[in-house]
Amino acid sequence: MTEPRKVAVITGTNSNLGLNIAYRLIEEVDRDVRLTIVVTSRTLPRAREVIDQIQQFVKKSQRPGPVDYDYLLVDFTDMVSVLGAYYDLNKQYKEIHYFFVNAAQGVYSGIDWLGAVKEVFTSPIEAVTNPTYKIQRVGVKSQDGMGLVFQANVFGPYYLIQKILPQLRAGKAVVVWISSIMSNPKYLSLDDIELRRSPASYEGSKRLVDLMHLATYKDLKSQGIKQYIVQPGIFISHSFFKYLNVLSYYGMLLLFYLARFMGSPWHNIDGYRAANAPVYVATMANPVFEQQDVKYGSATDKGGLEYIRTEEIEPTGVQDVYSYINKLKEDWDGKLKDQITNSRQV
Repeated sequence: MTEPRKVAVITGTNSNLGLNIAYRLIEEVDRDVRLTIVVTSRTLPRAREVIDQIQQFVKKSQRPGPVDYDYLLVDFTDMVSVLGAYYDLNKQYKEIHYFFVNAAQGVYSGIDWLGAVKEVFTSPIEAVTNPTYKIQRVGVKSQDGMGLVFQANVFGPYYLIQKILPQLRAGKAVVVWISSIMSNPKYLSLDDIELRRSPASYEGSKRLVDLMHLATYKDLKSQGIKQYIVQPGIFISHSFFKYLNVLSYYGMLLLFYLARFMGSPWHNIDGYRAANAPVYVATMANPVFEQQDVKYGSATDKGGLEYIRTEEIEPTGVQDVYSYINKLKEDWDGKLKDQITNSRQV
């Protein structure tokens, strides 16, 4: 009898959240199943480092079922690289069972310290829930000429998913898009879908993710693919905390715990709790009764007990965004028609 096997592709595995998604998936997938974790990274050394971390976790967890490891080198800001990732997955796997889109590219340039101090003293909980003092560069483009954050967080992953639909159908896959607590409609202008003029391109990209999910989940469901959208709440993200010194880091951490104690459900603080919703919808959500038109959030009570909380998604702009991105996909299908790459050479 063939040993049951499941393949999970986790983009952004080298982040705090991505790594913890891998950890929780290893814990939740049936232990009799052979689980393959496909780590994604822009560089091979970092991919190997992440695989080493996951291997150490597996040893400590004493999971009886085997865990295999693979890597996928991909840069979502480079469409040739995205096409190379498609070639690799197409060659390597006939079935993919889980696909986590954990793309979280930002173009931060620092912190408005005066604004940060003012927010912390006037509204400390809001300052660590919906901060406005993060400075993001405006007008940053990728080498492909698209808005860089738009391409990294939205279009690149979407294009890859569209290319590997046969593998996702074969695996009756669950696709999980990671959105954000800050994906407010105010951060997206439908006249600037690629976020080239936006001073809040990261938040705008997560609003786009919300709308693309609403536009596509029904079609995917008709193909046997379940798609969910989640948000991980607020947690320690090493990519942004590099802008903090020791004092401001621990001050922010203290405010996180204060916000949780005062009743904020979204201050998960650690990456493991933040990964609750992504793995929940992938392994436990029942498509017969679980809604796919809502956002599933990783939440925590004041004592640190984790739970799942859902929110409605404001749908204005769904068709505009879908039409724009679908047309862009057709354009890139033409541009990449004769492109050949081999991204797995070491």
